[in-house]
Amino acid sequence: MRALLVLADGEVFEGEAAGAALPAATGELVFNTALSGYQEVLTDPSYAGQVVAFTYPHIGNYGVNPHDDESTRVHCRGVVVRDLTSEPSSWRATEGLADWLVRRGVPAITGVDTRRLTRHLRDKGAMPCAFGTAPEAQLCEAAAAAEPTDGHDLVSSVTTPEPYVRGGGPRRLVAYDFGVKETMLRHLGRLATVTVVPASTPADDVLAMRPHGVFLSNGPGDPAALDGPVGAIADLLGRVPIFGICLGHQLLCTALGGTTYKLPFGHHGTNHPVRRVADGVVEITSQNHNYAVTGVPGADVTHLNLNDGVIEGVRCRTAAAFSVQYHPEAGPGPHDAAYLFDAFDALMGRAG
Repeated sequence: MRALLVLADGEVFEGEAAGAALPAATGELVFNTALSGYQEVLTDPSYAGQVVAFTYPHIGNYGVNPHDDESTRVHCRGVVVRDLTSEPSSWRATEGLADWLVRRGVPAITGVDTRRLTRHLRDKGAMPCAFGTAPEAQLCEAAAAAEPTDGHDLVSSVTTPEPYVRGGGPRRLVAYDFGVKETMLRHLGRLATVTVVPASTPADDVLAMRPHGVFLSNGPGDPAALDGPVGAIADLLGRVPIFGICLGHQLLCTALGGTTYKLPFGHHGTNHPVRRVADGVVEITSQNHNYAVTGVPGADVTHLNLNDGVIEGVRCRTAAAFSVQYHPEAGPGPHDAAYLFDAFDALMGRAG
């Protein structure tokens, strides 16, 4: 069926309905430059509230399989692709992406000129959109009424309602679930027995578990809307080693007195060059965030994005705490930064 994608500024793109076809689906539209890992992207809780446009033209080539899910459900509001492969080719595939989208209830639009779309978002910035089989006038109204992620607490919609345990490593670790990915828990489970707790868990409840360390996960939405977690992190600083990734990095920096701001179109992809300040080594990193940090008193900048100078990592001067904006667990992406999990293990060891 013919479908349209309409942006909040009135730009219109033609395509065909795919996945769980809807008259109109809405969300904040962002583009992702990864060449693979579409299943991990779509099941990443960090994309809650957003519609994902893939810049790579052929999506679905190798199908999907249960092992590559980063969470139990799809969190994005929709998918935009140039060409959705109908016949996957991979020994790991248990299902095609098109059928998987239908089964998961995820709306999609295919046949879109994603090169023109990406250029438009690069120039105008991420913005709300609407797409589906409804008439253009209806989609224009839906796009104009759709809200961006600014000022919204989306973490409460993805965090676990109850604590649960993963891994079996020798240490005790508490992981705040702001939208944690399975790949992160696999890395952490090698180091410790991990108790995953809801985002609203108070610092005293965490300390009562006598952890060797606290992990702050990735997650969706605006970090400025999360006063509760920032307060808990501030209470934990100096009392237990802390490691944060992505949204966890932004929340730690906020607790240290830093501020956050929204990037024009965010960082979404698997090939962002990041320079390690200490020795000048460049890491190729996986990234997925719309917000960044600036002005972090009491912390040293440890990593910088070579594309636009965004702060990609900090280390607290007065407490055992550090964080990075990018994704060292790399699901999908390169493994250049996997050493950071060992660095966290060493930090917990030094703290006793």
